[in-house]
Amino acid sequence: MMGTDTREKYARYVNTSFTAGLEPIVYDRAEGANVYAEDGRRYIDCFSGISVVNAGHGHPKVREAAKVQIDRLIHASSYSYYVQPVADLAERLAAVTPGRLQKTFFANSGAEGIEAALRMAKAFTGRHEFIALERSFHGRSAGTLSVTGNMSRKTRGGPYLSGVAFAPTPYPYRSRFGSDPETVAEQAAAAVEDVIRYHTSGDVAAFIAEPVMGEGGIIVPPRSYLPRVKEILDRYGVLLIADEVQCGFGRTGKLFAVEHFGVEPDILVSAKGIADGFPLSATIARPEVADAFRPGEHLSTFGGNPVSCAAAIANVDVMLSEDLPGRAARLGEQAMSTLRSQARDLESVGEVRGLGFMIGVELVKSRATKQPDAALARAVRDFCRERGVLIGVGGADGNVLRLQPPLVIEEQDLEEALSVVLDGVRAQVAAV
Repeated sequence: MMGTDTREKYARYVNTSFTAGLEPIVYDRAEGANVYAEDGRRYIDCFSGISVVNAGHGHPKVREAAKVQIDRLIHASSYSYYVQPVADLAERLAAVTPGRLQKTFFANSGAEGIEAALRMAKAFTGRHEFIALERSFHGRSAGTLSVTGNMSRKTRGGPYLSGVAFAPTPYPYRSRFGSDPETVAEQAAAAVEDVIRYHTSGDVAAFIAEPVMGEGGIIVPPRSYLPRVKEILDRYGVLLIADEVQCGFGRTGKLFAVEHFGVEPDILVSAKGIADGFPLSATIARPEVADAFRPGEHLSTFGGNPVSCAAAIANVDVMLSEDLPGRAARLGEQAMSTLRSQARDLESVGEVRGLGFMIGVELVKSRATKQPDAALARAVRDFCRERGVLIGVGGADGNVLRLQPPLVIEEQDLEEALSVVLDGVRAQVAAV
C-alpha cells in the first residue's frame, strides 16, 4: 500500500529519533479544519500543525496569493535587494501590531525570530543578560533553549549560554504563591524584580515571555501580571520581548495575545500562524530598537521569502476581513464552557483553561493531589485519533491536552471533537 511505503521510507531514511513516535497517519491532503489520509479517512484537525494553519489548511485567498507570487519571483535575498512583498508585509505588520512596533526582521522559523530578538535587545541596550520564565519554551536552537525553562526540552543539549535567569511562572493552578489569580500576579511579578536584583549582575537586556504559554501547558497569566511586570522592567531599563510565535495571529481571540493584557512590548516575535503554513517569522520592534543592528551583525539568506510574504499578506487580510480572532474568542469560550461543565464530575480533569482557540485540559491522578497524569493524556490523544480527531499533548509534565484547531473550524466539527475528547477521558479512566 502507498501509505505503508511512505512509513517504511520514513523508518529507513527520515531521522525521527527525536520524537516519541509519529502518529500512524499518512497525510494526503487537507482543507479547512479537515485532514484526509491516504486511505481516504477524514480527521478533524484540532492541533493545526502545532498552531500553524490558523486560517485553515489551504485557505483559498492565501493559496492564490502564493501561486501568483510563485509565477513572479520565488527567491531573492531580501537583505541584498528590494522586494515588494517584503516591504508590503512589513508595512502591514506595522499597522496591525500594538503600540510603536514598526520595523521587521524576517526569517524562517520561530527559533530564528527569537534569536534575532535576543541579539537585537543586546545591541540596543548594550547589556548581555536575560530573564525568562520557568516552564517556558522559545525554540530548539542553542540560544532559544538557553531561555527555555523546561528541562525536558533541554536534556542532553547543555551546557547552554550563560547570563540567563528564570522567574516563577504566573500559573495559578500550580503556583507556589497559591491559587488566587491576583495574589499570583502580584507575587510572580514581584519575583521578577527579585530575580533582577539577586540573580543577575544588573546587566539585563530583556525579559522574554509568551503572553500565553503554549508548550508549557496553555498557561494564561492573570490579567494584571504583565502590566505589573512591565512597570518593573521600565524602572530598570529592561526590554520586554513578547514571544507570539504560537499565541499570535488570532489564536487567542485577538490578533496578538499581548493585546489581552494592555502592555506594549519593545519587540514582538511571530511565526507559525503568520503565513498559514508557509515558513516565515517576523521580529518587529520599535524603530530605535530595530536600528541598533550594525551592518553584518545579522542576516537570513531565506528570510523574507517573497512567496511566504505574499501568503502572509493574504493571511492578514483574511484574519481581519473574516474576523477570525473574534470567531476564535466566541467559539473558544463556548468550547471551554462545554468542557468545564461536562468534566465537572471527572476527577481526572484538574483544570480547563485557555484564551480563544488556545485551550488546555490538564489531566491529573486526582484533583486533591494534582499529580500530573501524562500516561492518561497520551492515551486520550490516541483514543481521539482512532475516532478521527487530532489533538496535541504538552505541558512541562506532558499531562495537558492541547486543543488548538484552525480558527475556521465548523461548529458541528468542534462539537464532535469536544465530545470525542470527553469520551476519551471517560473511557481511559474507566479502563484503568
